[in-house]
Amino acid sequence: MIMNGFPSMAALCYVLSTALYGVYLFRQKDVLQKAGFILAASGFGIHTLDILFDFFRLGYLPLVNLRNTFGIASWSIALVFILFRLKTKIKVMGIYAAPLVTLVYIASLNLPDISRETSGVFKSSWLVLHVIMAFIGEAALAMACGAGILYLIQEHAIKSKKRGFFYSRLPSLEQLDAAGYTSIVVGFTVFTVGLIVGLVYAKMVWHRFADWDPKEIWTGISWLVYAALVHERIAAGWRGRRAAIMAIAAFALLLFSFLGVNMWIGGHHGGFVQWKM
Repeated sequence: MIMNGFPSMAALCYVLSTALYGVYLFRQKDVLQKAGFILAASGFGIHTLDILFDFFRLGYLPLVNLRNTFGIASWSIALVFILFRLKTKIKVMGIYAAPLVTLVYIASLNLPDISRETSGVFKSSWLVLHVIMAFIGEAALAMACGAGILYLIQEHAIKSKKRGFFYSRLPSLEQLDAAGYTSIVVGFTVFTVGLIVGLVYAKMVWHRFADWDPKEIWTGISWLVYAALVHERIAAGWRGRRAAIMAIAAFALLLFSFLGVNMWIGGHHGGFVQWKM
């Protein structure tokens, strides 16, 4: 296997970004969050080069085991966080996103790089589009979960007699609620497109849109939950605490369908989370 220094450099950038955002939470110096963001973006750039390096070396998207899956997941979260930060004024989201990216990426580097016999389907542009869209959509939904967590923390701080540590360090409830809603709408839309591409890809390869694989069933359930959440926000005006709790619960379900189903139940998606020799 050809080795390169990209993973170590990307990991270092992510770790330093996490450390700076941690200090920023306590010190509230704007230069700290700016430096943290620059390091996160640098780590993402190096991470992207590493994925492209493997893609051109192997001839297909590196997504054949749990190491690869975690790597793409952390890359997607980093991408969405960067776009989120550029589009919003919520600087503190890095205290959630940077540690999450770092944790998932370092976990990927510590898993064995198991070789699998691959077929021509891994070289399909439809598969690449399906996977990338699904991961980016899920990453946006992870950001919605983070916004929901911060919302509940801030709400608790506001309601307590002593508003405490987080009150002055977190955005207003209105900002967090709006950020969570935007993340859900974007994530749900991109995730839906990814699923549609997957259905088309399945029809092309296996001559059927679905195989009722456990992963497909649980992903469908997750999609319905998010569809209901979006509908209720639009039609019934769900806001605030209820929407935050639903965003967290829905992401927990999505995480189970993404990882738990493949590892514990099985199905033809199971190879993507293979981690034992």
